[in-house]
Amino acid sequence: MPKTTTVNPNLVLPVGTQVVSRIEILSNTAELICPQGAVGAIVRSPDDNSHAYRVRLPNGQEITLRRHEFTIRKHFQREGLEPTEDWLADFNLYDSVIYRCVVGSRAYGLDDENSDTDRRGIYLPPAELHWSLYGVPEQLENKSAQECYWELQKFLILALKANPNVLECLYTPLIETASPIATELLSIRHIFLSKLVYQTYNSYVISQFKKLEQDLRMKGEIRWKHAMHLIRLLLSGITVLRAGFVPVRVDDYRDRLLAIKYEHLTWEEVNAWRLQLHQDFDRAFADTQLPDRPDYEQANLFLIRARHHRVEQ
Repeated sequence: MPKTTTVNPNLVLPVGTQVVSRIEILSNTAELICPQGAVGAIVRSPDDNSHAYRVRLPNGQEITLRRHEFTIRKHFQREGLEPTEDWLADFNLYDSVIYRCVVGSRAYGLDDENSDTDRRGIYLPPAELHWSLYGVPEQLENKSAQECYWELQKFLILALKANPNVLECLYTPLIETASPIATELLSIRHIFLSKLVYQTYNSYVISQFKKLEQDLRMKGEIRWKHAMHLIRLLLSGITVLRAGFVPVRVDDYRDRLLAIKYEHLTWEEVNAWRLQLHQDFDRAFADTQLPDRPDYEQANLFLIRARHHRVEQ
């Protein structure tokens, strides 16, 4: 699948970088020194890109090139292998969305008058696009509309890794669109639940609480809404291990969770709750009946069926 490459044109390239000349260089006697397309290696870099680079050619001769007069060799090779906007414009990939649901605060029952409506889901691209040289985007994202749709294979891989956001998509009660293929996926959603939830959820919460503690020390404040969702994630993970499903709505804990968001609990109280939940998580992990790993085979067979279904449409 294609990935977007971020290029910083102001970055000074280091010595040793292989480059391709965009220009032809002639001597004072019109002798060809460097043909357009010649490969060389940078042997001296400037302090900034307003000055020239010194580049050594394969024959040992050195030339001077400014940044706009050459391209990085690996970028040059990649040109033409990535889809253009014109190519993707021929396909309205949002028409290929097979599953659309609402997640976030509205799905959790933690919304208020300022809450956005976050939509997530899956898209299954046309076969000809998926089979093409360019492949398909791993996700479609419309930030202004708070929407994100993963390509089916990407979605399945994230679910197999126990990604919390993706697992919640499979268990949210707020479903707006579900094709027959998506409905089949929902019927086998249990195959993604395994002991990996313990490692994934736990490690994320631990790392994020360290960042919150650092913010508290350095800035004197934290993102209380983020802290609330970290506690909610621990509560969710414990239920997954004990009950074998992903709880999305948190009605039983709503008031206490919102007390975190609105800063009605102190940091010490929030952290004490977190530590208690880590202990509960440990006990749930020791007693869980979930398998060590998700069912990769069933997920793979489902993906193949879905691909066949898309071809037959």
